[in-house]
Amino acid sequence: MSAAPRTAVTVRVPAKVNVQLAVGTARPDGFHDLASVFLAVSLYDEVTATATTGDGPTVSCEGPDSDQVPLDRTNLAARAAEVLAARAGITPAVHLHIAKNIPVAGGMAGGSADGAAALLACDALWGLGTPREELLEICAGLGSDVPFSLAGGAALGTGRGELLTPVETGGFHWVFAVAHGGLSTPAVFREFDRLTEGTEVPVPQASPELLAALASGDPDALAAVLPRSNGLQPAALSLRPELAETLEAGIAAGALAGLVSGSGPTTAFLVRDADAAAKVAAELEASGTCRATRVTASPAAGATVLA
Repeated sequence: MSAAPRTAVTVRVPAKVNVQLAVGTARPDGFHDLASVFLAVSLYDEVTATATTGDGPTVSCEGPDSDQVPLDRTNLAARAAEVLAARAGITPAVHLHIAKNIPVAGGMAGGSADGAAALLACDALWGLGTPREELLEICAGLGSDVPFSLAGGAALGTGRGELLTPVETGGFHWVFAVAHGGLSTPAVFREFDRLTEGTEVPVPQASPELLAALASGDPDALAAVLPRSNGLQPAALSLRPELAETLEAGIAAGALAGLVSGSGPTTAFLVRDADAAAKVAAELEASGTCRATRVTASPAAGATVLA
């Protein structure tokens, strides 16, 4: 039986880091086959869905870089509400307010996170009780990273990243360096295609060494494989060469390893513990090679309705 409708629902949703992102050649549909090992980290957006008397979703946003978030129906949160309402045969009369803390256009799936959060919030708001598998199916239609934003934890994403298999992970500590300005994911994939044109690109596969390091919870083991794990990093560095300075500054500050997060331009640094995270974050900010830092841990739960 469906739950009783509410007047407002808030969902908290995590950012992600790709501890591996193996990329294949472009498919006929324009996407790339991926082997993406996702970790959800303790850096969150919150999306509040409030019932309205309108005929469609409206969106507002506050927080860092909120002026860069689209407030029309191109926002994934609005699209999620429309798709769910259409499947249920109801009007998407809802206002979606995004409290943003995940970097915008930063390679941490902030837009995808908001889509997953809005989907879960609207499902609860409207008392639909949609089965989990159906929600994940809707997420896959919204975008490649959206299913993992709903699921959280740790998972291997295949296909274009939307087909998830949970993986075992211990706990890890991270520092994220937020770059000056964003970076377009499609532009990074286009640069990947340019850089690999005429070369043989391997079929993307999850690294057994990386999966074993994750399961062990040993930061030294993970640090040994992390710098070589992001197939999009050369493309991101080609478009934003200054990110190499950020990576160097993080290692100089004591990080065990660093990499570009997803398509960038946020850079992610693995550290030994919470004390090391505070030190690395402070030194990164003092280096002037980034705009801000975020200290986080993994794994984190996926999209969650807050009481």
